[in-house]
Amino acid sequence: MNRTEGLAGAQAGQFRTTNWSVVLLSAQTQLPGSQSALADLCRLYWYPLYAFVRRRGHSAPDAEDLTQGFFLSLLERKSLRKADPERGKFRSFLLASLKNYLIDAFDRTNSVKRGGHIEFVGLDLESGEERYLGEAGSALNAESAFDARWAATLLTHVMDRLREEHISHRKVATFNILQPFLDPANSQELPSYEEVARQLQISLGAAKTLIHRFRKRHSEILREEVSRTVSDSAAVDEEIHALCEALIASDGQLE
Repeated sequence: MNRTEGLAGAQAGQFRTTNWSVVLLSAQTQLPGSQSALADLCRLYWYPLYAFVRRRGHSAPDAEDLTQGFFLSLLERKSLRKADPERGKFRSFLLASLKNYLIDAFDRTNSVKRGGHIEFVGLDLESGEERYLGEAGSALNAESAFDARWAATLLTHVMDRLREEHISHRKVATFNILQPFLDPANSQELPSYEEVARQLQISLGAAKTLIHRFRKRHSEILREEVSRTVSDSAAVDEEIHALCEALIASDGQLE
């Protein structure tokens, strides 16, 4: 049985946690659920792409059309035919594909061909433009800013997942108290273990264990999300390192 045949029996829900190379191959072969899984990834990481288009000098309305048009082209498999699902990162694939799309769109004058306000992937473009204007003073080049925004988007999504887990277990107060221990920039003053124990009304030893588990779960979710955007599990550490470097290079210039 070849790989494509082996994927034929996959359930749609599996794509939510499968790495992007499998999602891509599945979309190329039009397996059920693959397109929605790819759309899910695009919906999560749309803002770095939108901001990249704006940094290339396009107006906000044109950037909206181009971003939506790009996703429309991608999800109709026009951009997938030449992609190699065995190589690379979803981040690199999207940026390279977007650059090619912008070159192809340069001579187009009909906005319908560029998206025409068709909302193929639901995006909050209005808030995206507000965020972009707040970052407009950044001295980063477009590619570096793209990587930093991707990293920030990833970390926000990971934190949202961790928060949702605590909400589902009715432990919102615990999440709020422990969240400072996940601050990557160390911009918040950490509470002492004794303070955590006092606030949660647990022993000092239990507080230390809880903080350890909290950080460990955050790391697990981070690795899960990164694994969705690389070709195989061996590339997870490399991608995490690259995204950390991108955030450090941004030096707080982006949200």
